[in-house]
Amino acid sequence: MGDRSLHIIAFGAHPDDCDLRAGGTAAKWAALGHLVRFVSLTNGDAGHHEQGGPALARRRRAEATEAGRRIGVDYLVLDHGDGALLADLELRGEVIREIRRWQADLVLAHRPNDYHPDHRYTGIAVQDAAYLVTVPNIAPEVPALARNPVFLHVEDGFLDPRPFRADIAVVIDDVIDRKVAMLDAHVSQFYEWLPWHAGKLDDVPADPGARKAWLERQRTRTLPRSVRDALELRYGPAIARGARHAEAFEICEYGTRPDEPAIRALFPFFSASD
Repeated sequence: MGDRSLHIIAFGAHPDDCDLRAGGTAAKWAALGHLVRFVSLTNGDAGHHEQGGPALARRRRAEATEAGRRIGVDYLVLDHGDGALLADLELRGEVIREIRRWQADLVLAHRPNDYHPDHRYTGIAVQDAAYLVTVPNIAPEVPALARNPVFLHVEDGFLDPRPFRADIAVVIDDVIDRKVAMLDAHVSQFYEWLPWHAGKLDDVPADPGARKAWLERQRTRTLPRSVRDALELRYGPAIARGARHAEAFEICEYGTRPDEPAIRALFPFFSASD
């Protein structure tokens, strides 16, 4: 990494997944001048109750582009069908090439156990790429990386086969308005599809300002004890107790395993004196 900007790439299954799990941390990286790319492996063409197909895919790609613009990250949406993703050789090759093109220091993705098959297969494809990004004879049209990046899983609440482990957590209270602004760009999802699917479409305010405030309330949670413990490790007990919003990450075994100095280099939000 040295003195150059960090290169961070996050993979989600759909054009809002990265925003949900890493949007606040991405906003902090971007504000410091680091380079962040979000990649959605599907085009989201099934995620709506009234629209679908190419028209919805175009809408969701435009929403993702706007979401990235609002916090200063690059947003790439690939063209696999929503609900049809498979962790096959084609997808693995695409993931390998995107990680190499971005010259990634850090890679984020779902864990490979999740309620949604697209999430699971995204996690599997990224894990399967973790070693191969350094193998020159795999996907040779894009030069292999000289050093394996650090791979992290984004937080989830699933317990089987084991719960998420919060190895790293970042306070995002100072950028929660920017994260909500990013989510707000995904109109089709947070104000239409997800409320409809939950039977709460009538709860969504019509006024844009009220709607945005409603969205923030929907995304406010009680931080799990494990996340507060991870916050305390690097921010100290006072900040950990007072934090209202945080994003957490688990270190994947298949990439470079970072020591504490490497973690602090990748997450330059922790004071060196903590």
